[in-house]
Amino acid sequence: MITIIQYKTVNVDGLDVFYREAGDPSKPAFVLLHGFPSSSSMFRNLMPLLARDFHVLAPDLIGFGNSAAPSRESFEYTFENLTKNVAGF
Repeated sequence: MITIIQYKTVNVDGLDVFYREAGDPSKPAFVLLHGFPSSSSMFRNLMPLLARDFHVLAPDLIGFGNSAAPSRESFEYTFENLTKNVAGF
């Protein structure tokens, strides 16, 4: 069975967050968060395996991959702010 991975963007507190999505939304959600410096592309081979049993979401954190990369003057790149953005996602 071929798993389709969708590429989407959602706005969280004024910032565009890119994410990959696979699997049935009625199944339990499984959120894959990447490490620094990386993007959700690191999960491209894992997502089809997990999508059999889960609704898989893999966002690019702010400043990484295809998500917004605001200037340091307009966004303070702290773990707290990144956490708030992921929670909003």
